Amino acid sequence: MEHYNMNLTLKVWRQKNHHSAGTLESYQVKDISSEMSFLEMFDVLNEQLITDGKDPIAFDHDCREGICGSCSMYIDGRAHGPWTKNTVCQLHMRAFKNGDTIVVEPWRSKAFPVIKDLMVNRSAFDRIIQAGGYISVNTGNAVDANSLPIDKKDADNAFMAAACIGCGACVAACINSSAMLFVSAKVAQLSLLPQGQPERESRVLNMVAQMDKESFGNCSNTYACEAECPKGISVSNIARLNKEYLTAGLSTEQ
Repeated sequence: MEHYNMNLTLKVWRQKNHHSAGTLESYQVKDISSEMSFLEMFDVLNEQLITDGKDPIAFDHDCREGICGSCSMYIDGRAHGPWTKNTVCQLHMRAFKNGDTIVVEPWRSKAFPVIKDLMVNRSAFDRIIQAGGYISVNTGNAVDANSLPIDKKDADNAFMAAACIGCGACVAACINSSAMLFVSAKVAQLSLLPQGQPERESRVLNMVAQMDKESFGNCSNTYACEAECPKGISVSNIARLNKEYLTAGLSTEQ
């Protein structure tokens, strides 16, 4: 693959804190390698800002390997940028052309208040997980691999749901800032497995209640969440969540 350098204009959202008004500010970056990751390009920009005595741009990052999901940026109108099934840290500058203007914003959701610049507070996801509680399993010695038979289809679906990294791209992509894809993935991965059965009903009721409490919007079935999810979590999990919630509600009424 041909390597080349480029000059770019970045329009980046700058906001001091949640209570301050924000604005897009323009920056010029030069001689950016096409093989850099998007975050490496931001590192170069921040070094430039620090050298100039200016405040660097705050953004979340950790593993930089597409695992943790913390690199949440809205790039040119898409969560995590132009590549599909990809996180920002795995987005490379060859996705852009020399002379491009790139607009970078934080997640836009009432449930994800801006901390500073491109950093948002996603602790609402943590509280939803906490609302789901624990699972009742024997914590003694590891059981034999075949002592707990699980249907292959259920195991595969649970594994795919468990791939969710909780980045919040589904919320950012949804016109209603819905967290249904995230919650459905977390509910599905346990409801499909024997270990998740004892708390199955209370889990889904509590997690949905917490989701509503956090001011996430309703699902509008546009499938934007699945399209922008870096792990390709299927909206079929939302259908499963609705079924789990309805079943649990009817059970508690009896």
